[in-house]
Amino acid sequence: MNQPTGNTVKSVAIGIIGYGTVGQGVVEVLQKNAREIERRCGYHLQVKSVARRDWSGTDTSALPFTCVTDPFAVAGDPAVDIVIELAGGEHPARELIETALKNGKHVITANKALIAKHGEALFALAREKGRELTFEAAVAGGIPVIKVLREGMSANEVKRVAGIINGTSNYILTEMAQKGRDFADVLKEAQALGYAEADPSFDINGTDAAHKITILASIAFGIPLQFDSVYIEGIDALTPEDIQDAAELGYSIKHLGLAVRRDNGVEIRVHPTLVPQNALIASVNGVMNAVQVQGNAVGNSLYYGPGAGKLPTASAVVADLIDVVRELNLKGEDRLTEFGYSEVHDRSSLPVLPAEAFHSAYYLRLTVADRAGVLADITRILADNSISINSVSQKNHRKNNGHIPLVLLTEVVNEAQMNRACEQLAALPAVSGAVKRIRVENIE
Repeated sequence: MNQPTGNTVKSVAIGIIGYGTVGQGVVEVLQKNAREIERRCGYHLQVKSVARRDWSGTDTSALPFTCVTDPFAVAGDPAVDIVIELAGGEHPARELIETALKNGKHVITANKALIAKHGEALFALAREKGRELTFEAAVAGGIPVIKVLREGMSANEVKRVAGIINGTSNYILTEMAQKGRDFADVLKEAQALGYAEADPSFDINGTDAAHKITILASIAFGIPLQFDSVYIEGIDALTPEDIQDAAELGYSIKHLGLAVRRDNGVEIRVHPTLVPQNALIASVNGVMNAVQVQGNAVGNSLYYGPGAGKLPTASAVVADLIDVVRELNLKGEDRLTEFGYSEVHDRSSLPVLPAEAFHSAYYLRLTVADRAGVLADITRILADNSISINSVSQKNHRKNNGHIPLVLLTEVVNEAQMNRACEQLAALPAVSGAVKRIRVENIE
């Protein structure tokens, strides 16, 4: 870091690992908003070197930084003060961040999988080296939800975080809801439009959202990162009938990441969810993201915006960069901790609850024989398991070969009770096929 002489503005040297869409966006934001950024942090931020696997086809002579192909050369460059990791994946990203921290550099990353799965070890190393490891861009792109939870909500005991935090799955569900299309058809379109990867597994099976809700839960509740304890369901089993039935009941289906504080621990889960159509989060469509936070002082607040993209994600990365630069002259113990809690060793008081301990209302759909006594058998099983019914509807227009869909909404129930009930319902001779169930959250 260059110190000022006279009226010269101090300079901080930046190294970037990864020069794809987001990396290019970071450089663009730093150049376009250079004056405003300098006014905010008091330093001139200069990109010194950038690592990219292959620079062929790029006129590197026109770029205002050194272009390298070895990312470890950036992580270990003694002239670099702050490293921005945008390579993605777990390896070698973890080793690159470790190398940078060990070489005395602050690190900024957008790598949600790495933070969710290896963050505890990386943050411990950062504290040991007296360096910062920040990660605002790891969740919800351009929405500053990390700062919201860590700083803006710090006067609250957070009760719940509910997020639409994967744009691909939200786009698919929006198309299914608005146009009655099948999942597979919309997925192909999402891939053609660039909203979904060639291998969209992490998006549609919930893994991507699980990485993100792991991080949000840790900040919201002050608990360790515990990705392996997250309950995960994807959206690939949803049908147009589910979405139509939900709409007729006054609900929309959204793929939510949920972190809920209970008296005996916290629930961290990702799954399709019925939410009331008049809830703000129900109106979040397309590839947009939104996170709703409930605090015991402020109540519910919603944060909405683009969850991905070149400049929105770059905006979050540069915001982290400004925060790190502002704290350069502070001692390690005077800096805000990564999760906003003063005692990092007090972050284990709330256990993550197993799925059997969850509490939720349910949408149930059964295909049953259209004969007398069937509904009585179903309601008896639910009553025997202490499950109260909110509503029952029979879909006569979908009757087929003497069988008819029956849709029920339940009141809030313990998951273990629902598991037992569904096993007993599926065993009824009048019930054909599996019992379809989707959780219901009346989040407002």
